[in-house]
Amino acid sequence: MLTDQIAIVTGASRGIGRETAIQLAKEGAKLVVVGSSKEIFKTADHLKEIGYPDAFAVQADVSSEEEVNRVIEEAKNAFGKIDILVNNAGIGFFKSVEDTSADEWKKVFDVNVQGVFLCAKAVLPTMKDQKFGTIITISSDVARYTIPNGAAYTATKYAVQGFSGALAQEVREHGIRVGTINPGMVDTYLAGSQQGLPEKQDWLKVQDIAKAVVYMASAPKHMMIDEMIIHPFAQDYPIA
Repeated sequence: MLTDQIAIVTGASRGIGRETAIQLAKEGAKLVVVGSSKEIFKTADHLKEIGYPDAFAVQADVSSEEEVNRVIEEAKNAFGKIDILVNNAGIGFFKSVEDTSADEWKKVFDVNVQGVFLCAKAVLPTMKDQKFGTIITISSDVARYTIPNGAAYTATKYAVQGFSGALAQEVREHGIRVGTINPGMVDTYLAGSQQGLPEKQDWLKVQDIAKAVVYMASAPKHMMIDEMIIHPFAQDYPIA
């Protein structure tokens, strides 16, 4: 159980982030849900409708240090602490290197890498003071292998994996745990797709990833889960 733990979930307007917020709330956590659009307020409203009043939304761009710091300030003002950060916000597109523009390359790094860096950095002072905290980043199985027409997206996931590993070593002496969850094919909205399409019926569900987050966050304080790699049976993938 995560009773009265304070969790921040980014990219929580829909898909994995929204379901993660729901599952954390069911385990007793109090939620700060973050999204880049006004849709994020619907997530907070839904949590309250299903019986979890200790939730509020902040509209913010995770690639902006100023906006990320505002999220942390609002969370601390509301709850006084931060126990869990779930870095879920992310974007993706799939094009050849030749067809990828510099602006597209920068945008995916701004959200997928800088966003993770800024959010993790922002919660560290609070977690160090508490001598406890869990930072979980939803990455991808392509942090372990490469795919054609996915250079930008894949590169961000390799970067996140390296960042998380280095951060874990820096902060473990302060009781802070850092881990990644690397899913394969998930029935969600990545790269402009839709959730619930017939061809995705055998893919992982958002609930699968959300429950993995709960498992990682609920581990005993003496235990670190560095990485979870999760695939559906339907997916073929290289064996590392």
